[in-house]
Amino acid sequence: MIIADICQKGALMPRPFRCRRIEQLPVYRSFSPDDITAAESIRMTVDEYEALRLLDQEGLTQEACASRMNIARTTVTAIYDSARRKVADVLVNGKRLLITGGYCEYEPVEIDQEIMEKGDNTMRIAVTYENGEVFQHFGHTEQFKLYDMEEGRIVNEQVVDTNGSGHGALAGFLQAVKADALICGGIGMGAQTALADAGIKLYAGVQGSADAAAKSFAEGTLEYDPDACCDHHDHHGEGHECGHHHGEGHECGHHHGEGLGCGHEEGDEGCRRHHGE
Repeated sequence: MIIADICQKGALMPRPFRCRRIEQLPVYRSFSPDDITAAESIRMTVDEYEALRLLDQEGLTQEACASRMNIARTTVTAIYDSARRKVADVLVNGKRLLITGGYCEYEPVEIDQEIMEKGDNTMRIAVTYENGEVFQHFGHTEQFKLYDMEEGRIVNEQVVDTNGSGHGALAGFLQAVKADALICGGIGMGAQTALADAGIKLYAGVQGSADAAAKSFAEGTLEYDPDACCDHHDHHGEGHECGHHHGEGHECGHHHGEGLGCGHEEGDEGCRRHHGE
C-alpha cells in the first residue's frame, strides 16, 4: 500500500513512524450533548477510535489489539489512554467529540475484478458513475469510472463495480483501486471525512457527463462545489451534516490539502498519510 510505504519512510518526521492499521472506518464521526450547545470540541483520531473499538467493543487484550493494528503494545497503551481521557472530558464537561485524522493505514478492501495497472507518474481519478453520467449520491453508487491521467491528458479508463460496498467501505474501495481523487455529485459529511482520512482529494457537486468531467479535470478547468452534500438522508446519519467543515483537522495529505489536486498544483502527490497531531 502507498500509505505504508510513505509512513515507513518517515520522510516528514524526524524519525521513522509506524502507521496504525485501521480495519473499520468510523461510521459516526461527531457526537454532541443534547441538553446544551457544546462550546468546545475534542478531536479523537481514528487510531484512538480503533483502539477503543478493539479493546472495549470487541474485548481484545492489548497484545491482540497491537497485533491487529500492527503497532507495539506500548503504543496501544498510550493511544488507548489518550482516547479514554478524551471520552471522559467529553462526558464530564459537555464537549463535542469529533473523530478524524491520525497516523493510519487502512485495511485493504478485496477487489474481485481486474484493475488496470497504474503507472508511477499516473494520477488516478474515480468518478461516481451511472449510464455515462456523474452519479449524484456517493453512498449509493454501484460503479466508479476510473481515469488515469498523465501530463494533463487521459491515458486509460475503466468502469469498476463497487459490489455493494456501503458508506464506510467506499473510501477503502477507492484506496484499494489506487484512486488519488474523487469526482462526485452529493456526498455526506461522514463520507467526506472518510475520504480525507484515506488521503483522497474530493471534488463534489459535479453534474453531467462523467467523461466530460474527467476531461475538464485533466485540463484543470473542472467546476465543482466544495459545499455540495447529498440532498437525501443517507443511512447512518451521513446525510444530516453537510457543508465544508474541512477545517476540523481532516485535510488530506500532510496538512497542505492541495497535494492531490488536478496535477497543476504544487504538493506531494504521493503522500497519503493524514497527520492528526
